[in-house]
Amino acid sequence: MGSYVLRRVLQMIPVFFGTTLLIFLMVYTLPGDPVAALFGDKAADPAVVANLKHKYYLDQPLWKQYLHYMGNLFQGDFGTSFTGRPVTEIMADAFPVTIRMALMAFLFEMIFGLCLGVVSGLKRGSVQDTLVLVLTLLVISIPVFVLAYIAQTVFATNLGWVTPTVQDSTDLSQLILPAIVLGSLSLAYVARLTRTSIGENLRADYMRTAVAKGLPRRTIITRHLLRNSLIPVVTFLGTDLGALMGGAIVTEGIFNVQGIGNVLYRAINQKEGPTIVGIVTVLVIVYLVASLIVDLLYAVLDPRIRYA
Repeated sequence: MGSYVLRRVLQMIPVFFGTTLLIFLMVYTLPGDPVAALFGDKAADPAVVANLKHKYYLDQPLWKQYLHYMGNLFQGDFGTSFTGRPVTEIMADAFPVTIRMALMAFLFEMIFGLCLGVVSGLKRGSVQDTLVLVLTLLVISIPVFVLAYIAQTVFATNLGWVTPTVQDSTDLSQLILPAIVLGSLSLAYVARLTRTSIGENLRADYMRTAVAKGLPRRTIITRHLLRNSLIPVVTFLGTDLGALMGGAIVTEGIFNVQGIGNVLYRAINQKEGPTIVGIVTVLVIVYLVASLIVDLLYAVLDPRIRYA
């Protein structure tokens, strides 16, 4: 087990450097001068521009900029935004909001998605199964921004249960509706994935053996069917946590949530290279850690899996 974890951590190192290099190159090779953009339509003093480029290491070759950035990164320094504020400070303000909303969305998709998928998988061809298929297909077909506007219209404008936009991003009750919208698409995938996996395992030999041995139905479902059926679902859920955090840009923008998606959107518009690279780097780390945890969970769900 220990050697497996060590091997997986070692495998994460080239992935981390490869993704950060790719992100860095994509951000800093974009056309346009980010320092000149700070002055808008005003003519910038060349000496001031040169000083700013030197301050942000932009007057160096790209490979030197990357090495300088990575050197600072390993010391916990994500750089300074063009507004003069440390990127670490910006992320410290925004990430807790997005993490809270992503965790709420994750719980929503996991609980309701699994329940709908299990019911649908165990009762294939029934009315409940048809309803779940139609509902999930509907959710998958609707773009997130349309779903968000529908939710705002129904629950805020018509019913008055919530405010159309979030007034206080630290208030969990105000994050419920954005979290539901954020997790809806993943809920549909979890429900369909669970249904398909259960359908395949119901026809497996070990299930027929369990039935032939006369085991109670509850034991067959919980101990044999669900444990094996949840392996692909856990894989999806593990990687989806990072996707929820990274994909919150649209939802946060529509609901005015002051999270990392909003910060990232503004940073892209303003060509704030240090902020963009810093945020995406943290999201990459979240992805890598989540995938490691998912791999370790396989052995819990399926005892046949052994770590060599």
